[in-house]
Amino acid sequence: MSLSLGMMLSAQALAVTCQSDVSFDRWLEDFKKEALANGIKPQVLAAASPYMKFEQRIVHRDRAQGVFNQSFLKFSDRLIPASRLQRGQAQISSHAALFAKVEKEFGVPAPILTAFWGLESDFGTNTGNSNVFGALATLAYDCRRPDYFRPQLMDALRIVQRGDLTVDEMMGGDWAGELGAMQFTASDYYKNALDYDGDGKRNLVKSTPDTVASAANFLKNLGWKRGEPWLQEVRLTKDLPWDQADLTIQLPVSQWKAWGVKPAYGALPADAMKASLLLPMGRKGPAFLAYENFQVLQGWNNSMVYVTTVAYFATRLAGAPPVHRGDPDIEVMQPNDVSELQRILLRMGEDIGEPDGKVGAKTRAAIKRAQLKVGLPADSYPTTELLQKLRASASR
Repeated sequence: MSLSLGMMLSAQALAVTCQSDVSFDRWLEDFKKEALANGIKPQVLAAASPYMKFEQRIVHRDRAQGVFNQSFLKFSDRLIPASRLQRGQAQISSHAALFAKVEKEFGVPAPILTAFWGLESDFGTNTGNSNVFGALATLAYDCRRPDYFRPQLMDALRIVQRGDLTVDEMMGGDWAGELGAMQFTASDYYKNALDYDGDGKRNLVKSTPDTVASAANFLKNLGWKRGEPWLQEVRLTKDLPWDQADLTIQLPVSQWKAWGVKPAYGALPADAMKASLLLPMGRKGPAFLAYENFQVLQGWNNSMVYVTTVAYFATRLAGAPPVHRGDPDIEVMQPNDVSELQRILLRMGEDIGEPDGKVGAKTRAAIKRAQLKVGLPADSYPTTELLQKLRASASR
């Protein structure tokens, strides 16, 4: 995603050390043989090959995705300024007929599609300046996620071979190899792109109809449910069972009502509808009911702060008021402190992956279990209070 522009931590500070067993040239030679064996035509491979070069700056960018360490309020404030909200509303108005047609066919409403469009590329004005083939070749060769990026590079070749884009049209992509106004990965592009303007090409770089319809098709294929909500801000009581605030826990709206959850605006949906309580900044911050369609959005991007911001942006485009910001003194732990907390959780036997200072799903689950163990409200949110209690327990 191009969201990382200008918001990265020091690449040198976060770089990991790893070496490939073979040189890039040898690796590329083997990849080309595989591509030909998989049906890529020699002329397509020849056209793309001059751009398949190793770029160290791409590796640095991959190691330094500090933007997703930001709190929900900081991230959403930065990504949804008033000007972007106004432009989003203008896009919905100017493309009203297209959005209506797409929603009728795929069931995905204009605010959701516009929110992704706005955050992924500022409505097509910022799609990146990297060569897609160079970016993907670099990341497929690099040691961190080769099994993910190697198929992406193959699908980038398939996009050209199918006639959707020329090699030249794939020059203005994101540093991670995503392209077009919706910043699709090459594999998502190849599987979900549609020719919606009838010109015979699936062009998500230049065609707005293709772009909007392809995004809707992608979400439909991920499981989007027509006519259902995705996210709604709510107000909470102080004696809520906080351990139930978890995206892995889905309860009927009637149960949330019984626990005193009330809508911040409008009305809650039918009692039988399932929802999770989402507290992106813990019990003292903003609170949302996240419905099943919210879970679908995670198939687009698994960063919780990003998906929550997309979903919130879409609610604003649909007419919701600004979010209640919660306690003005709410704590946001720094990555170094989160890393220390993660190391302690690892020593406690928790499976959280590498201690990287990022609060992902595994870390949140481990935090909840630790909070229950030390007698704190189990809202899955990292705090200095929890860190201090775990330090004290570890020193005994």
